Amino acid sequence: MPYWRLSGFYLLYFAALGALIPYWGLYLKSLDFDPVAIGQLMALLMATKIIAPNIWGWIADHTGRRMAIVRIGSLLAFLIFIGIFWADGFWPLALTMVCFSFFWNASLPQFEAVTLSHLVGRVRYYSRIRLWGSIGFILSVAGLGMVLDSQDATIIPLVVLCLYFLIWLMSLAVPEKSVAAHPHESMPLGELLRQPAVAAFLAAAFFMQMGHGAYYAFYSIYLSEHGYPSAMIGQLWALGVVAEVLIFLVMHRLLNRFTARQVLMASLLLAALRWILIGNFPDTLWLMLFAQLLHAATFGTFHAAAMHLVHHYFRGRHQGRGQALYSSLSFGAGGAVGSLYSGFLWSGAGPAVTYGVSAVVSLLAFGLVWRWVDSGENGEETRV
Repeated sequence: MPYWRLSGFYLLYFAALGALIPYWGLYLKSLDFDPVAIGQLMALLMATKIIAPNIWGWIADHTGRRMAIVRIGSLLAFLIFIGIFWADGFWPLALTMVCFSFFWNASLPQFEAVTLSHLVGRVRYYSRIRLWGSIGFILSVAGLGMVLDSQDATIIPLVVLCLYFLIWLMSLAVPEKSVAAHPHESMPLGELLRQPAVAAFLAAAFFMQMGHGAYYAFYSIYLSEHGYPSAMIGQLWALGVVAEVLIFLVMHRLLNRFTARQVLMASLLLAALRWILIGNFPDTLWLMLFAQLLHAATFGTFHAAAMHLVHHYFRGRHQGRGQALYSSLSFGAGGAVGSLYSGFLWSGAGPAVTYGVSAVVSLLAFGLVWRWVDSGENGEETRV
């Protein structure tokens, strides 16, 4: 297994995400966009995940060349992102963001499928590789936060561009790995998606990421408006991902002891608590620190358990489209809807109400998992 090459790709990919997602709102604000426009532009980054992963997943499942798609997507994302430096105004910027993110979003779902194929028979150890992505995010978000205390936000696109180039270089080093056939893969995809457990799982993933919309679009702006310096904002982002790394280190033990359903339900309850704390106590530092530690649940445990369920539900030739559906419905549709509604609520109702809605949709996702995501093969709970 090419452990370090797989880990290196995750490290760079999420380092780019750590430079883009936490600080892109600040960059857009520096261009004098208002909250509604910022919410719309952030939603566009998420919205391409609705379509792009499914197109690339279909191509990957029919060609079997997942790493070729990762390499092409990474290269074209880098080349198109250069246009950010010339985009002037809402619509040119929006068009550039849609185009580069269409190819950017081609990479991760297929790379996840490649990683799981390399881990055949050892899927519970996925978190040990994925944690390097969290480390990359930490280094990027904390480092850039310190840089922004002495530099203006116009440096953000340059940092992201350099990381995109390194991602493409790393993709060239990762070997292809074909997906093994599975005896249960003959079920048509439509029939699989109509199963209550699968539909409820994907819906819960949608609502979980919808709840994150205000966090990804406005958290840095929110803290800045409450007097937090850029370095501390970066450190708070990093703290959340440090907690994520620590939970990834023990995730294989948790999934040996608890079912995926139990892990998802606990994650969703803690997500609701996190959004309530952030929305109502921004000036109480210790509560903000605790809320960031809850990122271990709202992303770490939830995503690790979700990846196991994706691998469980979508077998053989459906694996690429399963990864794509999970990505498009959660990070894509969920993230886009969350960013969009938070932009409107932020201006009209304020941060407390916006994060309150995030808590409500997290509880709605909890209800879906509690009611339907309760069985695996042979009617037994999914312990993976």
